[in-house]
Amino acid sequence: MAKTALVTGVTGQDGACLAKFLLAKGYRVYGAFRRSSTANFWRLEYLGIKDAVSLVPFDLQDMGSIVRVMKEFRPDEVYNLAAQSFVGVSFSQPLVTANITGLGPVNVLEAVRLVKPDTRVYQASSSELFGKVQEVPQNEKTPFYPRSPYAVAKLYAHWAVVNYRESYNMFCCSGILFNHESPLRGLEFVTRKITDAAARIKHGLQDRLALGNLEARRDWGYAPEYVEAMWLMLQQKDPRDYVIATGATHSVREFVEAAFSAAGLDWQKYVVSDSTLFRPAEVDLLIGDASLAEKELGWKPQTSFSELVEIMVRADMERVSQRA
Repeated sequence: MAKTALVTGVTGQDGACLAKFLLAKGYRVYGAFRRSSTANFWRLEYLGIKDAVSLVPFDLQDMGSIVRVMKEFRPDEVYNLAAQSFVGVSFSQPLVTANITGLGPVNVLEAVRLVKPDTRVYQASSSELFGKVQEVPQNEKTPFYPRSPYAVAKLYAHWAVVNYRESYNMFCCSGILFNHESPLRGLEFVTRKITDAAARIKHGLQDRLALGNLEARRDWGYAPEYVEAMWLMLQQKDPRDYVIATGATHSVREFVEAAFSAAGLDWQKYVVSDSTLFRPAEVDLLIGDASLAEKELGWKPQTSFSELVEIMVRADMERVSQRA
């Protein structure tokens, strides 16, 4: 019998990439999404898998709906990727972020415990947990210091996973994923904002790009490779949490320079730093140490920073050219 997986947040970048990965592994994939007035399935359509995924309406804040889904489909694995995942928005909507990103995963864990406690659960943690970093690079033993309502909510969910694992002997674990991007990243995220702007400027549809802190440094990887690490975590004999990262760090300024260069542009003619776009509490430096994942999961990143940027710019150039 083929394994079944429930993927929450299936309409997001990671959810769509993971669904494609699991389908290729022969899984029956149930994709949970929050019903809204405007359905947003473009990523599944872009990947050509919309008809292969069984789409299930779902609300992370309503444990009753999660229990119903668990009872109906009884998945072997649950990947909880749903969240209010935009750090900037969390400062203006801290309570919404707390309810969805913090309490939502507890609803998932409790529903699994009540309905099918042998289901393996993956929770999407974040490098934002490290925030004001206490050591460089950051690994599984680095102390957390969250610097946004989003990161605080993720930290609550992260420790909830540990608590359920230790209290109920459930197979649940968190992937502390550092920044990972692809052409499926939303336009509200700085990387897609940059590559989309480069493409639009190249085609004469935009004349400038305003960004916040150009000196913030991140560890950027390629999303399709990171979803494989999620799957690998649930295939282990024992559950534990892992850092997933490239071990290299680059500034937003470097990302801008690489993206505009890939588009054949001089970024300094078009890009300005706008102080109003700075976060109230900035995360200056993130760089991960994924040596444990390499040792125990056999996982290593394959796509370089420059290759990642080129992939994203090329996709945006093609998309914009079709609309220009």
